[in-house]
Amino acid sequence: MKIFYDDDADLNIIKNLKVSVIGYGSQGHAHSNNLHDSGVDVTVGLRKDSTSWTKANDAGLKVAEVEDAVSGADLVMILAPDEFQQDLFETKIKPNAKENSILAFAHGFNIHFKKIIPSQKQSVIMIAPKGPGHTVRSTYKSGGGVPSLVAVYQDALQEKEFSALDLALSYAKANGGTRAGVLETNFKEETETDLFGEQAVLCGGITALIKAGYETLVEAGYSPEMAYFECLHETKLIVDLIHEGGISNMHYSISNTAEFGDYLSGPKVITDDTKDSMKKILMKIQSGEFADEFLNDCRSSNDGKGGPFMRQNRKNTQNHSIEMVGKELRSKMKFLQTEKLVDKEKN
Repeated sequence: MKIFYDDDADLNIIKNLKVSVIGYGSQGHAHSNNLHDSGVDVTVGLRKDSTSWTKANDAGLKVAEVEDAVSGADLVMILAPDEFQQDLFETKIKPNAKENSILAFAHGFNIHFKKIIPSQKQSVIMIAPKGPGHTVRSTYKSGGGVPSLVAVYQDALQEKEFSALDLALSYAKANGGTRAGVLETNFKEETETDLFGEQAVLCGGITALIKAGYETLVEAGYSPEMAYFECLHETKLIVDLIHEGGISNMHYSISNTAEFGDYLSGPKVITDDTKDSMKKILMKIQSGEFADEFLNDCRSSNDGKGGPFMRQNRKNTQNHSIEMVGKELRSKMKFLQTEKLVDKEKN
């Protein structure tokens, strides 16, 4: 698989286009600010009553209502939450977009599951950083970048001097992705692997593992503070080693006792039954069942804060003992308060 870097992308392609970024959440604020800093003509499209309007303005960005932002754009990057994209496309974007404008996404969800059906006259591309938006922004500002994926769903740029792939790479470069490396994929592969990784490992898997470990220690009589440090706080130390050089790099750094325990006990926690559950999760994603379940839950609420399933589980997490203990312990670590990845007042 070819990996594209800075020398493989022409920044001037995206700099010669008018770009509208719809949404100013985690990914939206990162893309719009990164592109702006790279010299791209960017307008952020928001609802007039959006709480993000002031944040985008304060960041020095042009802001307009979605209809106005779309009408003058050569490329429209849709970064609103997945559950809002279909309605936003049908009511605000499709009626106002230029006939030959380019649609862009950072996740293939709505295109792959056919919730959004673009015109055959439109090019449809994806530029998907493999990291949360707050990391995409902080890494760009520090001179680095987050590895990204690019994909082309439709290429209607035959009469242009560049292809849809060239454009996607140009956008990725403006967003910092080519500093770290960009891989070409397709909408199906990106969507299904992304959802699986989130559910089985990165979010669902790791948080369930952390909470189960914490609860096991506390129920056995150990202090909540010790359980917090051993099962949550130290995950960053281990993940940083894996991120830097892989699993073997982490094994090289830890003690022989820890490494032996890894080999002995890891397979007892993550068993064949766990892998069978992962396969069922993947099948549910591939069939589109998860997409419909997620969207149906969201349809019961239109305030962007999730449906009843999401709200109840969010409340359960916030009230979990590990959150209470962690909040108190982190308040004593002043270095954590200096430069936050997530600053709710700014992004």
